[in-house]
Amino acid sequence: MAGVPADLLAATLRRDGSAPLVTFYDDVSAERTELSATTLANWVAKSANLLQDEFDVGPGSTVAISLPVHWQTAAVLLGTWSCGAAVLDTAGEDDDRFADADVVLAAADRLPPLEEQGLAELMGLSLHPLGMGMAGYVGPARDFALEVRAHGDVFAPWQPVDPAAPGLRLGGLELSLAGLVDTATELAARLGLTAGDRVLVDERTATEAGPVAWLLAPLAAGASLVLCRSAASAQLQHRAEVERVTATLGLKLDGIRELGRPA
Repeated sequence: MAGVPADLLAATLRRDGSAPLVTFYDDVSAERTELSATTLANWVAKSANLLQDEFDVGPGSTVAISLPVHWQTAAVLLGTWSCGAAVLDTAGEDDDRFADADVVLAAADRLPPLEEQGLAELMGLSLHPLGMGMAGYVGPARDFALEVRAHGDVFAPWQPVDPAAPGLRLGGLELSLAGLVDTATELAARLGLTAGDRVLVDERTATEAGPVAWLLAPLAAGASLVLCRSAASAQLQHRAEVERVTATLGLKLDGIRELGRPA
């Protein structure tokens, strides 16, 4: 039976909604945020309701996302897929493909070049550790942090989600919603991910590998994530030990297996 990305999170909730699912570090802001599957699902529902209610996002829509690795990025990606829409994932701040999207979500520091394009629907994310809005911002973008709070904790799509509909456009690659799940499941097996794994991923690897690798493959395997932005390499070994990391993606740490590498 073909699944969609929302099914992966739903399966995690059924297994253990209270266990840590995403732990996020930012070594510049000294942030540590931990979300259980239940808490992440709450943010996913709010993000999906915001996209659907305010921007009419649904099957056939495209949501462009220009965000760094972050727990809010995970919520926005899963929220978009919950609507049955496609994600246009690009790190290019001035990428002209944004003009083809129905709505663009971007980190606050990436907004200036996007504002110059005159995009009809533009939303900025402060990515503030405490979930605050874009302080002092006076541009045309709507503020994700301020608006998402008003939306419901439970999401139901207005239209049935079609597993065959586009789910991700990344460079020259296009995957359907079902294709995202199939690819994530295959990748998890190829990497050697197993249920109960706690996987440490840094910003560089996540950016290079894309959301199927850093987000969906661990979900498909029943693993949890430790995401590290602006990672201080000297701290990663200790962090892995404190967080009881069992595997790394794209990193070599003493005594911890590196996914995709022979034992």
